[in-house]
Amino acid sequence: MTDMKPVLIAGAGPIGLTTALACRFYKIPFILFEEDDSFSSDTKAGTILSRTLEAFRRYGVANDVLAQALRVDEIGDIDRATNQARRPVRPSLLVDETRFPFVINLPQHQLEPILGEAVASGEPGSVRLRHRLTGFTQHSDGVSVDFDTPDGPVRIEGSYLLACDGGRSTVRGLLDIPVEGMSLDVRYMLVDIKIDFDVANPRDYPYLAYFSDPQEWMILVRQPHCWRFLFPLAAGAQEATPDELAEKVRRFVGDVGKLEVINTVIYRVHHRIARQWRRERVFLMGDAAHLITPMWALGLNTGILDALNLPWRLAWVARGWAADGILDGYGAEQKTLAAQGSGEMAEAARAMMGGDASHADPLASDDVGVALSRTMLGVRLDIEGTGNWSIIKTGRLPVEVGDRMPDMDIFTGDGRVRRVHELFDDSFVALHFADARRRPQLPDSDLPGLKHYLVSRWDAPHDSGLRDRSLFDVDDRLRKRLGVVDDSVVLVRPDDHIAAIVPRSGPAIEATYRRIVGL
Repeated sequence: MTDMKPVLIAGAGPIGLTTALACRFYKIPFILFEEDDSFSSDTKAGTILSRTLEAFRRYGVANDVLAQALRVDEIGDIDRATNQARRPVRPSLLVDETRFPFVINLPQHQLEPILGEAVASGEPGSVRLRHRLTGFTQHSDGVSVDFDTPDGPVRIEGSYLLACDGGRSTVRGLLDIPVEGMSLDVRYMLVDIKIDFDVANPRDYPYLAYFSDPQEWMILVRQPHCWRFLFPLAAGAQEATPDELAEKVRRFVGDVGKLEVINTVIYRVHHRIARQWRRERVFLMGDAAHLITPMWALGLNTGILDALNLPWRLAWVARGWAADGILDGYGAEQKTLAAQGSGEMAEAARAMMGGDASHADPLASDDVGVALSRTMLGVRLDIEGTGNWSIIKTGRLPVEVGDRMPDMDIFTGDGRVRRVHELFDDSFVALHFADARRRPQLPDSDLPGLKHYLVSRWDAPHDSGLRDRSLFDVDDRLRKRLGVVDDSVVLVRPDDHIAAIVPRSGPAIEATYRRIVGL
């Protein structure tokens, strides 16, 4: 792809930065533009879910992020009137599903510099601050994008334009794409406070706790260096003074000693979705495509799903491994998920926090199902266009097409233990579940972007000719977790989602792969 024009990414928030890291991972040339002179200093989104951490792992920044964050293996649910804990969410139950059986607390203004440093150090000169997008023109083979800069107007040529420029997206406006949904007359106030709940005023609150109450609910978040309170503002209420905020905090948590208000943010509640996510060579991502009530951390984390879905498609097209039509799958899959999945679940959660009994509990399932759903590990994409999508899991069930593949341990032929997701880094993978002792044939495929592995509870003999393409599945744990029968093939995409489940005796899996990529 050395002769490919760079992908131009507008907006250096978390979604734009993650998308830039994805381009680096797939070796797609890119330039990231931000109209401000620095990354955001606003203390906005503060909880990062397990599925986002899996994206960060793939794109090479998970360790850097975790080093600065607080890990949380239990999400509290507390009735404020009685101060009694109710059913918690326990990501710790997912230790066999993911290498990240926890969520983390890290405010956005601390996350962005970590991502930005990874982008800039990996691709020097790829980040352009103080570049305000003013217009663009599309051509058959690329886009011309105009920017205002301190040195005057510039025009930059690219292959695609990815709009990660927020809820007031300039790109979306220039495309005249309408936004459907509603902006509610509801505001939230976020307050960061220095207070000692560990020694001076000991409290045993979970690091992430939801206090429900019909009168005034609250979310309490332990950030790395402070505590964060989030609560609704009454209609027409003015921003509180520091003394008034301190008094409100004391009403929530009881009498405490010294506390210091260090930051506040007020924002409105939205549930708005762009009608169209692709216009030829321009794509909407993150808040430019969907504005979602920031409840249960579904705002930023839904945007990261966009940065998992689109970049591998761009790579496959750029490498000549897929037809242009594969890019349409991005909007087809993610729009439904954002509008009817994340958006509606966040609205139900908001209503439940306020004691609105008219909204059914969107997570009426067992503890594992709740944990999978609240960490976004339970997402099923509508890969086949049949309407079979979901953001809710009711338990640890057999997988279906569109589900995320569990990230379990597997043993390779060279003696190493690996996590399954590592196999899908930059490749489709066909997992052939069969008895290694019977020398099952694997396709000698030269299709680019597709690998084959034999998966068996019988370690492949060294004289089988299969050793270097075999995976030892102890006690059939992976096969049993997936719920597939022996002599099945499971095809997995580079974003960890299952693309097909077929019998080995059926049509060759290569034909399925060709259909998916349009070749």
